[in-house]
Amino acid sequence: MRAVTIQDGELVVEERPDPEPSRGEILVRVKAAGLNGADMLQLRGAYPAPPGSPPDIPGMELAGEVAALGPGADRFEVGDRVMAVVGGGGQAELAVVQERAAMPVPETLDWPAAGGVPEVFTTAHDALFTQADLRPGEHLLVHGAAGGVGTAGVQLGRAAGARVTATVRREELRQGVEQLGASVIEPDGFGEHGPFDVVLELVGAGNLHENLKALATGGRIAVIGIGGSGATAELNLGLVMAKRARIHGSTLRARPLEEKAIAMRRVEREVLPQFDAGLLTVPVAASFALDEVERAYERFQAGGKLGKIVLVL
Repeated sequence: MRAVTIQDGELVVEERPDPEPSRGEILVRVKAAGLNGADMLQLRGAYPAPPGSPPDIPGMELAGEVAALGPGADRFEVGDRVMAVVGGGGQAELAVVQERAAMPVPETLDWPAAGGVPEVFTTAHDALFTQADLRPGEHLLVHGAAGGVGTAGVQLGRAAGARVTATVRREELRQGVEQLGASVIEPDGFGEHGPFDVVLELVGAGNLHENLKALATGGRIAVIGIGGSGATAELNLGLVMAKRARIHGSTLRARPLEEKAIAMRRVEREVLPQFDAGLLTVPVAASFALDEVERAYERFQAGGKLGKIVLVL
């Protein structure tokens, strides 16, 4: 198979042996693989793949057809359309996936869209509902809402009956986020638009103080991104106590298989039917062929995109 590999901080497409599925695994012929911030970090040597995943083939989400079944794998059949969150190895023509980490692809999604679903919608759904317990009628604030997780969070919040406010730095992207169901504002002075019951933090520590000030009593802050303004900030514990606030954070990649499987079963039940119902969409800002992977990474890192950058194989 051909695969994207990371060699001395550079991206190289080369031939690798075809992987073989073990017990409970399926072999997927990859049709599309979404790019994520973790891929950019891995390229810089800052976010190694977890044990058991290919150490030098990036890619955390993929969509494709089941090409073969390992012993004991019975959730899917050969030829089924599936998508999955993986620890790595998604940016290749073939990938091995534990069958419990895979989900069926909704009929309404083409391959580029399907390749951009698993990581961002699972991350956003887990943060908003499993962790923050977002409820209908509450006020949700999504920071950095033009990216993959941001556009997923906006739509999931709207579909759940929440009132959604979104911060978007680039003016040319604001209308696109508004069309997904949010009231879009500039990041500066966002606290004036509160109070907020739930804050989905995708930018980082620079927002922490104003997040707390603008939080409603009993509010929750879900931290799932720090690339925009760093990881360290001063925390006013008195304000946390006065607001009865909760601050929690998470990553998805390094979780044990069972925890990932639980998160994806909830997405299967609560999210995927909404694609076929026309309630959710996957904005794809650009797609690139495997041999154009360097351009794809450059486009991702340049910013100014609405939704996902996807490799199409």
